[in-house]
Amino acid sequence: MSRPPPDPLYILRGSGASVNTLHFSCGEDGPPLLYSGSGKGAIHVWNLTTRRAEHVLESHAGNSVIWLHTFKNSRSRFISQGRDMRVCMWDLSEDRSTVTDSLLTGSVGFCQCSLLETQPGAALLAHPTEHMEEVSVVEMRSWTPVCTLKPDSKLGMLMCMKMWQADSGPVLCAGYEDGSLVLWDVSHRRPLSCLKAHPEPVMCLDIDVCKQKGISGCSEKILQSWTLDNQQNLQ
Repeated sequence: MSRPPPDPLYILRGSGASVNTLHFSCGEDGPPLLYSGSGKGAIHVWNLTTRRAEHVLESHAGNSVIWLHTFKNSRSRFISQGRDMRVCMWDLSEDRSTVTDSLLTGSVGFCQCSLLETQPGAALLAHPTEHMEEVSVVEMRSWTPVCTLKPDSKLGMLMCMKMWQADSGPVLCAGYEDGSLVLWDVSHRRPLSCLKAHPEPVMCLDIDVCKQKGISGCSEKILQSWTLDNQQNLQ
């Protein structure tokens, strides 16, 4: 018999709609925060010490928020992705609650973006596009396109992705509708390896960069674990 889930330490209420995405921000310069995005476009910034919402932001024209991410060196700046086909930059410093910049992705799917901070003040953003199987990587300071990644074979819709810094440069692992994982070399715009990991669409994935070990899931009841060898082959 499997163990029952543990009792919650506390419950945060008041989102007003279904919660679609969560992101923890636990730095040394303040209390731990939890960012949540709802199905009606509300973004809550929860103070986990007081257990109250420090900010409640109406975003993405009332459309679902599907991804949130903060920056390493600034807890007052964060990025959100919504079903209005936009990625928005926010600034909460000095009691502000404004969108400072935005990017129209054209994507109507549910694939979440992936952020890679390459150095302080500089970051790459991988986002889905209007072409359902395509990834676009942009430099965030100017939204300058870096590359477009599109598989040659018919793998179906892009479902999820994760970008990180390898010794050779930035790489991105993408999960597709047919259950395949593809590891991309972002700098050279080419696939490094491909693995048919699931019989159903890949719904989520993550990787431990230090151990070069990843995990992915689909609609079946099994999680698949995979590794990267020294030649960047998915196994």
